[in-house]
Amino acid sequence: MTRIDEKTSGLDRRSFLAGSVAGVALPLLPKGVYAADTHRFTHGAFDIAVVSDGFLTLPVSIVLPDAAPEERDGIMRRLGGTPEGAPFHTNIPFIRTGSDLIVVDNGSGGNFQASAGKLSANLATAGIDAAAVTKVVFTHVHPDHSGGTVGTDGKLTFPNAQYFVSEREWAFWTNPEYEKAMPKALHGFARGAQRDLFAVKERLTLVKPGDEIVSGMQVLDTRGHTPGHISLELEGGDGLVISGDAATSNIVFFEHPDWHFGFDTDPDLALKTRKMLIDRAATEKLTLLGYHWSYPGIGRAERNGSAYRFVSGS
Repeated sequence: MTRIDEKTSGLDRRSFLAGSVAGVALPLLPKGVYAADTHRFTHGAFDIAVVSDGFLTLPVSIVLPDAAPEERDGIMRRLGGTPEGAPFHTNIPFIRTGSDLIVVDNGSGGNFQASAGKLSANLATAGIDAAAVTKVVFTHVHPDHSGGTVGTDGKLTFPNAQYFVSEREWAFWTNPEYEKAMPKALHGFARGAQRDLFAVKERLTLVKPGDEIVSGMQVLDTRGHTPGHISLELEGGDGLVISGDAATSNIVFFEHPDWHFGFDTDPDLALKTRKMLIDRAATEKLTLLGYHWSYPGIGRAERNGSAYRFVSGS
């Protein structure tokens, strides 16, 4: 059954959806938080450019609901924030392979915190033509991942693309009875998801785990953060997994794999999924790319006793 983490207050959720976090003031922002530069690398048959959509500010109650009070301040400062809140980057991969240019998630657009929604501006710097994008894959449809679907001009940001989302994600968020079926804390998420999914309904393909988006790019089941959250595994080398929000922090959840995250729709399933993914990555030496990790969000997991450490680098 889908449930809400009872340790997360409704106020924090409402503030997050409204695009602000009351009472959170950040220090001088850490270097690279806007990531105006573009990180490029090659993985097998895929040429990848990671473009920033800016950053979000998340409150400590969302980031560290399981942490002891004496642990919180130190971790939040390591994340580049204050005891009250910390910035989380938004790393969006653009993947060229064959005749396709594929983007995984499209950021916040104008539908979220003012510090996010920078993708369109950063595309010009990266030399990427939005009209050249052929496929958009949603790991899930929280507003910081799908809110950029339609621009402020009412037109699709990627006008020539086909769109992909998991069957489970579509079924959950497009439920016409969502106000009865979901806790009130999820109603804003549902309205945003329906706004974005219905905007591309006529060009949307529903996928399931095991499907391929293109040859060598397979859909992975990473449910928990949302009921239909997916990741993408790319062939080549030891493998690359674009993990979306399966693990929201490369510090918190590597070092504390038994901790929950406040915005996981099913906290216990999300925790199980996260541990399995990180453990697999450590065992198989997979490269990981996380949406909210320190830019450009690329690295590997190494075992560190009963936990893990994140080693950056593509």
